[in-house]
Amino acid sequence: MPAANDIAARTASVWYRQPVLWLGIVIFVASLAGCVWMIVLGMHHADTPLDTSHTVFGVPASSHSSSHPPPPDPPR
Repeated sequence: MPAANDIAARTASVWYRQPVLWLGIVIFVASLAGCVWMIVLGMHHADTPLDTSHTVFGVPASSHSSSHPPPPDPPR
């Protein structure tokens, strides 16, 4: 017959009695719920277009789609 200490040690080391595991599961589920919530918010609230120069650090943010020739280079 197994000793009471052996049974207590085996039942204390079962996976569902480990608090760190449950903390990890809670953090993982909360992060997934946060991602889903951000996606839902993004679908419900459209971005408002901003009147900008369409450049980022002097580089055009989109390709030129006009049929006009490019502007001349500035004098150096």
